[in-house]
Amino acid sequence: MDESDYIIVGAGSAGSVLANRLSADGRHRVTVIEAGGTDRRFYVQMPLGYGKLVYDPAVNWLYRTEPDPGLAGQADHWPRGRLLGGSSSINAMVWCRGHREDYEGWGRAAPGWGWEPVLSAYRALEDNEAGADDFRGQGGPLFVSANRRGLHPLVNNYIAACRQAGLPESPDFNGAEQEGAGVYQMTIKGARRNSAARAFLRPAMKRPNLRVITGTQVTRVIFENRRAVGVEIDRAGRRERLRCRGEVILSGGAVNSPQLLQLSGIGPGALLQGLGIGVRFDNPNVGANMSDHQGINYTWRMTVPTYNDELRPWWGKLRAGMQYLLGGRGPLAKSINHGGGFFRTSPDEPRPNMQLYMQAFSTLIPREGERPILTPDPFSGLSLGLSNCRPTSRGHIRLKTRDPLAHPEIVANAFSTDHDVAEMLLAVKFLRCLASQPAMAALIAEELRPGPQVTSDADLIADFRARSGTVYHPSCTCRMGSDPAASVLDPDCRVRGVEGLRVIDASAFPNLIAGNTNAPAILMGWLGAERILRGV
Repeated sequence: MDESDYIIVGAGSAGSVLANRLSADGRHRVTVIEAGGTDRRFYVQMPLGYGKLVYDPAVNWLYRTEPDPGLAGQADHWPRGRLLGGSSSINAMVWCRGHREDYEGWGRAAPGWGWEPVLSAYRALEDNEAGADDFRGQGGPLFVSANRRGLHPLVNNYIAACRQAGLPESPDFNGAEQEGAGVYQMTIKGARRNSAARAFLRPAMKRPNLRVITGTQVTRVIFENRRAVGVEIDRAGRRERLRCRGEVILSGGAVNSPQLLQLSGIGPGALLQGLGIGVRFDNPNVGANMSDHQGINYTWRMTVPTYNDELRPWWGKLRAGMQYLLGGRGPLAKSINHGGGFFRTSPDEPRPNMQLYMQAFSTLIPREGERPILTPDPFSGLSLGLSNCRPTSRGHIRLKTRDPLAHPEIVANAFSTDHDVAEMLLAVKFLRCLASQPAMAALIAEELRPGPQVTSDADLIADFRARSGTVYHPSCTCRMGSDPAASVLDPDCRVRGVEGLRVIDASAFPNLIAGNTNAPAILMGWLGAERILRGV
């Protein structure tokens, strides 16, 4: 029984931050356990390489949902990072915090998590290339690129089309106003992915009081009476135990953390009893309330070159590779989502309820088992995508078996409410509105997906059910809150019903924020560490 002060399960976005902050003063011995391996892989470090990682079992859990009626009966593919840095090592690198009102909602559910403390934390952890102001931070451990150089020329047409459609230009989605069209900030530094592992974990790994164990899966939390005292692990097929004097902290994310709680006897009592797992604390909220953003792309064939023309032919691949390797430039040095935005589907909406993604490429002819960002369509294509910001549909994560190495049941329940269907219908109509604006229409040859024949509301709904899917933001499956009847964690991320156990990751979100979830997952680690170090 090897002993530490803190055991962190998962070296992802939140876990990497926790490891850094809890080991910083040298007083505590910290052990981090990661099921995957190293992040020092070429396609992990190269920004546009994430297209190769979406189906790579070496770095990805490769989850599948149950067949979903809301997605025309399809089982959705859920990539989640299984390596140092977690999903921050395989994501699209967009740094987008969410709307301030989302965090005011957090503060109402869990005191201490409102906008003011959240903004202060973001400013402390950031080193924003655009400089410090009332909203951005500079000098923190996480470099954030302003992403103003090397953009595709069509970004300007996209922003102009948004203005023509009544959506103003936004200089900073993380600034005073989220609403508008503009350019995404990115977690890219020196033409390499700036994951949570690179920014937080690897600097801390030089400390003698931090140990990182890879290739090892935690199978359950060990208790003495009501207190968590360690974990059982599977290392190369051998079961071992690691003990801690202080606390066990689960940072496995929206799928792994509720799964591990259930394996440890904390969850829906009837489910656990049916699987032969002793019930330590009956809480039906464990794995419930799962929220996720659903997204879709509309695609056009263009009369001007796009990244398809650069990345499809062999000579284009060679040129892009040389640009990247010799100078850290070109399309490989960026994410594909150069432009974006936030808009309201109705003037009655109090704040933006849809997110936009502009991509100067298309992939209508995919390769089997690959997201073919590096092998796009053989014509000049452009995609405009969107995702819902605050869906009301809820899914769940539940054990199928007591085998800790088996994937759990994932039920997404996408578009299971009339609200979500109605707002998505309005949203996809706005994509066509953008394409019809002079700045964009003059460059479009034809609409390819869904195609001009899809016009009625019924057909548009059928289309987005058939072609939508996760934008990789599952959250809230171990949500924190003040109400014991509606939450898994208290406002300090402590698991209800036991002692010495916390969950600090995206599963702890009280509600889903309007934007990409990597920033708030890192925030959870930053503020969660503060609570631990204060002894609360």
